[in-house]
Amino acid sequence: MSIFRSEKMSLYQLFLQNESAYRCMSELGELGCVEFRDLNSEATAFQRTFSAEVARCNEMERKLRYLEGQIVKEDIKIEELVDMPVAPLPKEMVDLEAALDKMESELREINVNAEALNKNFGSLTEMKLTLQNAENYLADRDGIFGVNETISAATAPEEGMAQLNMQRFRFVTGVVSTEKAQGFERMLWRAGRGNIYLRISPLAEPLKDPVTGNDVQKSVFIAFYQGEQLKGRVKKICEGYHAALYPCPESAGLRRETSVGVYSRLQDLTTILDQTKEHRHRVLVAAAKHLRTWIVKVRKIKGIFHTLNMLSVDVTSKALVAECWIPDADVYKVRLALKQGSEASDSAFPPILNELPTNAKPPTYFRTNKFTHGFQALVNAYGMANYREVNPGLYTIITFPFLFAVMFGDGGHAIIVTMFASWMCLNEEKLSKVKGEVFGIIFGGRYIILLMGIFSIYTGFIYNDFFAKAFNIFGSAWVVNYQSEGRPGEEYLIGEGSMESAMLVPDRHYDVCPNRTTTRGYDFDNATDFQSCGHYRQYPYPFGVDPVWVIAENKIVFLNSYKMKLSIILGVFHMSFGVFLNLWNFTYFKRRVSILLEFLPRILFFWPLFGYMMSLMFLKWIKYGANKEERVLKSDCAPSILITFINMMLLSYSEEKTRPPNEECKTVFMFGDDEGVTQKTLQIAFVLIAVLSVPVLLFGTPIQFKMKMNRMNKAKNNYSHSGSRGSSGHGDPADHEPIVNSTLHVESGGKHDVHDGHNGDYDQNQGSNDDDHNTFGDVMIYQAIHTIEYVLECISHTASYLRLWALSLAHSQLSEVLWFMVLRIGFKALPGYLGSITIFLTFGFWAGATVSILIAMEGMSAFLHTLRLHWVEFQSKFYKGEGVKFHAFHFKRVTDDAKDD
Repeated sequence: MSIFRSEKMSLYQLFLQNESAYRCMSELGELGCVEFRDLNSEATAFQRTFSAEVARCNEMERKLRYLEGQIVKEDIKIEELVDMPVAPLPKEMVDLEAALDKMESELREINVNAEALNKNFGSLTEMKLTLQNAENYLADRDGIFGVNETISAATAPEEGMAQLNMQRFRFVTGVVSTEKAQGFERMLWRAGRGNIYLRISPLAEPLKDPVTGNDVQKSVFIAFYQGEQLKGRVKKICEGYHAALYPCPESAGLRRETSVGVYSRLQDLTTILDQTKEHRHRVLVAAAKHLRTWIVKVRKIKGIFHTLNMLSVDVTSKALVAECWIPDADVYKVRLALKQGSEASDSAFPPILNELPTNAKPPTYFRTNKFTHGFQALVNAYGMANYREVNPGLYTIITFPFLFAVMFGDGGHAIIVTMFASWMCLNEEKLSKVKGEVFGIIFGGRYIILLMGIFSIYTGFIYNDFFAKAFNIFGSAWVVNYQSEGRPGEEYLIGEGSMESAMLVPDRHYDVCPNRTTTRGYDFDNATDFQSCGHYRQYPYPFGVDPVWVIAENKIVFLNSYKMKLSIILGVFHMSFGVFLNLWNFTYFKRRVSILLEFLPRILFFWPLFGYMMSLMFLKWIKYGANKEERVLKSDCAPSILITFINMMLLSYSEEKTRPPNEECKTVFMFGDDEGVTQKTLQIAFVLIAVLSVPVLLFGTPIQFKMKMNRMNKAKNNYSHSGSRGSSGHGDPADHEPIVNSTLHVESGGKHDVHDGHNGDYDQNQGSNDDDHNTFGDVMIYQAIHTIEYVLECISHTASYLRLWALSLAHSQLSEVLWFMVLRIGFKALPGYLGSITIFLTFGFWAGATVSILIAMEGMSAFLHTLRLHWVEFQSKFYKGEGVKFHAFHFKRVTDDAKDD
């Protein structure tokens, strides 16, 4: 059962022929149960055997990313994979590389041509708009160039031309970005000292940037000036502001001819651009059909060569040598996959797989399914389990949702949670394709949420709490006998008379009202007889909390006492279970000395103190009660368990400490004689047992380690003397050389095998202790720290379980606040249509607050507190979490929807 303990692992050596290595590795990638060790860790990436092939795969991945980016930019749907393609052969890799190179080259050429055409189209569009703007300003040529037209014909030609050149205005037209227009105008004014006349008009529609394709707001301008000096300044300023200048003839006829030519060229470019876009779209659609397949193929090829780079080349350079971890249960599958790969490649020599003896730390591997994966992920987030260590993930399946439910505890809210989780479980195939980090986390824990909801429904029935209301399913065990004023014994109706007390008193005097389950309908002579008949029917509510406590004044007092004791009881059992799981580890790894020196002191410290306190809680529930006939067994005579425990720890039994709350109670001791001799003796014995277990826990392991080291040193000295005597003869001293392994065991020759432990298991707990603390001082310090930590955490962790009560109380109180302060206002609304509107609004607010605060936020809070109880309080008793995760070579990781778990 690999969920209880990790899979048994063995180290194997694999010999592969060069011609069959690729196909064999492809078969192992499809199988996904082999972890390869890097035998070339000292070599750089460029010094490895298949570095050129990996570089080619990287180049193909770059081309595929480029194609994918272009497809996404064009908003073309990429077809999803139906069947996972197999890893292509090396010769198919050449064809795939050529196809990708051809497609990328074609697409880049199309993009370059399209960019050039778009630039030309944009320039012609700007020129068209510039001509239209200039026509608006230059239509009345006499108004602007009036001096040129009024020159007298009698003027001499030379004088007329000179006067024309002196008085004639010149102009430039162009387009500038609207963002720069204001600065552009200011710069022309300053550069021309007010002698440049500028007119700017923003375009009504934005223009497309030919490179980025984004919309750009631009403005057309026309600037008038005189002289060559101002002409140079204007052109330099236009270059500085990246303003595009376009020619504009002075003659209206020439402007019309130029405009006609621009329109004609724009129409031709529009046709060419449409054809280019259609061709580009066809290329991208063809690529989108096979893009996912190409990506998976390239990643599989890259994964194969990357794994082959971890293998070493033998001296003949004809075979590859690998070292790999394989689960014992999958060795047959691996041999079969290697055989299939060798036959597919027509290799003359089959692969050779040999098991290697080693004392290296094996990786940890748990087989999980979609149900257990989420719970195992919670444990792995704390730390990977040591090899063959007890896995808390199996028990987390039950304990995690149960402790969550104790804190959540509202059946109505739990039904909503269960419905949401059931929806995700029923539609998991469709929802697994939804992208999003937050939703992916929630979807991954859908089965955790489902169990949390189901367990919370159960605790909702226990607490009798559904949206802050209780259900009276079996009939309450209490009959509220409020008396009306002046009429004892009659049923009290709200609004009539006055109630003396709303406290539920269970006392019943059988001489006044024997065998009566209710006082209603009976006549009493006086109020004293009426009060003598309590409210309790003398038999409890069959299941869960009685619904009458919802309206009782002492509801909080009763439920707090109940939930606080319940939290301590659950905490003691939960932590004790963790200590006993540590016993299971010691037994499995045959660490019998650790059972005596670690497990027994821990359990003898914890149970005589906190187990005894838990027993007092059960005894108090059973022995004392308000309906008991004996006075000393009434509820007010029940001693305080907390005070009893404090007096027990302080050994304080003075007369003042043991005085009962009133004289009628007689004693504060819960069992034995009234003087408390039996209880005091038992408590003193429990305290002595707990105190005496601490030195055993503190000094036991270091002393055992010291004795072990002395035996090892003595054995090594004796063996060295025998070896020296043997070397003086004809024997080979190498045959008798002692081997000291990492776990400080001495073996007389031969090889050390990892399978010398329990049924072929590596005792990682033992190895970690002795490896990290190989001197007596180190072990002593290590054990002292852990002893102090255990003693203190027994107190703090027990108190930590009170969070079960605190969060349950907070959740129920918040639910009551929303009910009484929000929803009940709607029920008390005005009659008629206004009342229905008020109910609708208040219900909407109540429902939204319930889902967002009580279910989402309170649920997250309860989840985190439950996680802390498992990581700190539970797993710290037995779980080390110092293992190494098993990372198998698996093609599942290269698919788009695969997750590295």
